[in-house]
Amino acid sequence: MTSFKAMLLEKVDKDVTATIKEITTADLPDREVLVSVSHSSLNYKDGLAVTNSAPVVRKFPMVPGIDLVGTVEESASDKYKAGDAVVLTGWEVGEAHWGGYAQKARLKADWLVPLPDGLTPQQAMQIGTAGFTAMMSVMALEEQGVTPDKGEVVVTGAAGGVGSVSIALLAKLGYTVVASTGRGDSLGDYLTALGANRIIGRFESSKRPLERELWAGGVDTVGSETLAAVLRQTARSGSVAACGLAGGGNLPATVYPFILRGVNLLGIDSVMCPIEHRTRAWQRLAELMSDEAFDLITEGTITLEEVLEMGQQILKGQVKGRVVVDLETT
Repeated sequence: MTSFKAMLLEKVDKDVTATIKEITTADLPDREVLVSVSHSSLNYKDGLAVTNSAPVVRKFPMVPGIDLVGTVEESASDKYKAGDAVVLTGWEVGEAHWGGYAQKARLKADWLVPLPDGLTPQQAMQIGTAGFTAMMSVMALEEQGVTPDKGEVVVTGAAGGVGSVSIALLAKLGYTVVASTGRGDSLGDYLTALGANRIIGRFESSKRPLERELWAGGVDTVGSETLAAVLRQTARSGSVAACGLAGGGNLPATVYPFILRGVNLLGIDSVMCPIEHRTRAWQRLAELMSDEAFDLITEGTITLEEVLEMGQQILKGQVKGRVVVDLETT
């Protein structure tokens, strides 16, 4: 039986180690579809998992990696056949189910989405969970009637993966985009090239329940005080898509934006999102993302052996945009 490389997280007492090991298909979970994985990606959640900085992983041993793309080798489901190109994000893969940091994966057919025409496997992971979440956020704003003519849309955590793709998508759709980041001095040119019309610093905490109406909508990747500040400044009937907690999981806000301005707080669940929404989001990503945007948002491509070091960097805020993990050159 042919062996292949995988990163395994193993726990002994309270210590968790991340090791590159040779395993076989016999070691994989019992699922309907065997996929030869060509690429994965490095997300903030992956950084937490591989460094054991937060209890992201709930079962051990675990192959981390919440994203993957590859080609079906074997299928016991009539939904897919050998040779089909597929992409996976979410479904607690890499947390409760073995994920993308291995050269092969066995997965449920219902977790997979056909790789859309016009996207290469590399590009799919340049998007990954971050880009998929960004697309879901933009679609949620659209569904709530936040159109380009309504005013400025703010994106927080703008230099991260979700923020970067959100800016590119919103700009492509004709929105006036304001990028909020604490790294504007060093990354201003990058955010402008993505499509940001102007750049502001991080939001500050305030005891005021409402502030001047500034935003027709927003995509917030930070949470906590930042999300509360965006809500205080969102215009009447505006909407904010909440999709991250890089700044914390609490929300020190009041009900005033909701009951006095009719502001909509839109929760974005990119993990357990229904398949029809997934398929539509991936199709739109294939339509909207330009080659220039892919080049801009990609920090680089790494091997499996480099994941741990890069995971430490992403947690320190030292990574902009997206990082692709190439499983074929590992």
